[in-house]
Amino acid sequence: MMVVHRDRKKIEHARFVDLKKFLRDDDLLVLNNSRVLPARHFSNDGNFEFLFLEKTAPCRWKALVKPSRKFGKGAAAVIQGVRAEAGEIFEDGSREITLSEDVDVQQGGAMPLPPYIKRSAVIDPRYRAEDEARYQTVFAKYEGSLAAPTAGLHFTPQILGILPHVFITLHVGTATFRPVKVEDITQHQMHPERFSISPDAAEAIANAKRVVAVGTTTVRVLESVQRSFGKIQAGEGETNTFIYPPFQFRVVDILLTNFHLRRSTLLMLVSAFADREFILRAYKEAVRERYRFFSYGDCMLIL
Repeated sequence: MMVVHRDRKKIEHARFVDLKKFLRDDDLLVLNNSRVLPARHFSNDGNFEFLFLEKTAPCRWKALVKPSRKFGKGAAAVIQGVRAEAGEIFEDGSREITLSEDVDVQQGGAMPLPPYIKRSAVIDPRYRAEDEARYQTVFAKYEGSLAAPTAGLHFTPQILGILPHVFITLHVGTATFRPVKVEDITQHQMHPERFSISPDAAEAIANAKRVVAVGTTTVRVLESVQRSFGKIQAGEGETNTFIYPPFQFRVVDILLTNFHLRRSTLLMLVSAFADREFILRAYKEAVRERYRFFSYGDCMLIL
């Protein structure tokens, strides 16, 4: 775990098991307890990969397809005995898929690992069991995410048990991991993601001396609610908040996060939380010190 001190522009190196040493007793951790859907499927012939995003009607789904250029409108494939036919392409790059049977394709598939984690198109059962265990936080509860809130993957029940904490829920969608492709980042559009905050969590967060956000998804929920209502309150809703420099944080005091991809909205959020040049220097040091990046990698505590 890299520990980054914003005020002193200081970087130090620690282990995640030492997290408590860098926090006060009255700090409150806020974690995202969304559970990842096993919504990744492969055609029987192994030629196509599908990630089913949302059911739009009986037998109709929005899905991401790879390779998309070879699965044009009218093309079809078979997924575990069910015929999947390609329809129109949506604005977000996903495609309408019509199934021959009204089955729930967000169940029974493989975990939707990021594309930089390579797996054979025909999933090896050994990998599948490993991913089902590793690509899910130990506190995951409410199903709905298409990617793991990866900052939470570092926690064990033992570490969580010694730290004051509450849970919120944000179901991670394509917005979180879609790269920024426009030169003017203000033109980047975040697709809405669903969230909920319980009354108990809202009260604890509102009364906390310092809020420690575990992950960028947690940050986006808290800062969105604060801006919408002027306070943290219980409820359900959607957020499409895109956080980038400069941004005034009104709730989050400390951030625990992984090391992120270039041109990602996650890295831009981290750069807004700390000075951009300082964060880039920290990333260069992480490379020199051989930190592991991305979903299954190491983490950064920004104080």
